[in-house]
Parts: sequence; structure tokens; C-alpha cells
Amino acid sequence: MRRVFGAKKNTEPPPSIQDASDRINKRGETVEDKIKKLDVDLCKYREQIQKTRPGPAQQALKARAMRLLKQKKMYEGQRDMLYNQTFNLDQVSFAAEGLKDAQQTMTALKSANKELKGMMKTVQIQDIDNMQDEMMDLMDVSSEIQETLGRSYNVPDGLDEDDLMGELEALEADMGDETEADGVPSYLQPDNQTDYDEISLPSVPMGQTGAPPGRVQAEDEFGLPAVPRASLRG
Repeated sequence: MRRVFGAKKNTEPPPSIQDASDRINKRGETVEDKIKKLDVDLCKYREQIQKTRPGPAQQALKARAMRLLKQKKMYEGQRDMLYNQTFNLDQVSFAAEGLKDAQQTMTALKSANKELKGMMKTVQIQDIDNMQDEMMDLMDVSSEIQETLGRSYNVPDGLDEDDLMGELEALEADMGDETEADGVPSYLQPDNQTDYDEISLPSVPMGQTGAPPGRVQAEDEFGLPAVPRASLRG
């Protein structure tokens, strides 16, 4: 049967965008290397032309330099064309990646939408409103219970705050009067020390000693009775 119909050929898968881009980039690098090599050769020919005198030799060098320059222009055109192809492939790759991301986003949104619909079936707005109303009623009842439990006993209802403040001030005034009437302990009283500077003392008589009256006794420089010189000699 294979001889009649032939065997099935194994077809290779088509290259991906990344494979094609890598291949073109390699070709572009090869062309770029050739252009650099031509630049080096052109610099050498330029130096030789400057050193050579005008004549057949210089014309030959210029002809070679012109051929190299034409090759360089050709390679530069190929390089630009390859770079344009790479740019186009990159644009297609970006578009393909964007479409893949959009597909994944749509799949995730569909799955989330399905889950939300299933969850919304178990949650009803009316049930939430009823629960909120019940909670408010319970809070009101709790407040009434707390107010009832916190009510004071044996307190008249018709009390006025101004009257109470007046009674409190009158009570404080009565307590102050009782404190002044009872007196203050001695250790709390201010010190009433005698000011000795204000006490008048009798002045010391000047020039009077134990000598007999009518006889004035000499005094030394300190105001004391002077000692006789005869007693000092003896």
C-alpha cells in the first residue's frame, strides 16, 4: 500500500514568531559585523590615499575604496531591512500576547461572575433589612432595660439642680463657720514669735564704774577702767 499511495510525510511545525525574530536578529548581527570590518578597511585606504602622491597608484586605491564603500552601503540597506522585519515581528508578538491576556481575563471574569451569581442566590436584600430592623429593636429594648436598672430609689422626681447647688453652697458655708468657732490646733496656727528688736532695753551708763562718787576713773581704749601703772611695776 505504501508503494501505491506512498508514506505520509512528517511535516514540521511552523516556526513561531520568537523563532523567526531570533533568526533575523542573528542575520542582522552578521551583517553588522561585516559593516564594521569594511569601516576598518576604509580607514586604512584613506590613510594610504593621503600618503600616496597623485597618480595611477592613488587612483587604484581610490577605486578599491569605492568598491568597499558600495559594499558597505549594500550591507547597511540589508541591515535596515532586517531591523524593519524584526520590528514587525515584535509588533505581531505584542498583539498576540495582548490577545492571550484578554482571553485569560475574560475566562477569569466569567468564572467570577458565575460564582457571584451562586452567592447572590443565598443572600436576599429583604432578609438583610429584616435583620437590621430586629437589631434596632433589640438595641432599643436593651437601652430601656439599662435605664430601668440604673434608676435610683427614694429620690424625689421634682428636684431642681439650681436648688441642689444652693443647698450645697450653704452646707459648705456652715462647715467653714464651725471650723472657725472650734479653733485651729496649735500646730496649725502661725508662729507668733516675739520680735526682740522692738523691745526697748535700758541704755548702759557711760563712764560709770564701781569707783566712789565724785571721783572719775580713767578708762582705756576699750572703755574699761584703766589699771594703775604702779601696780604693773610691782
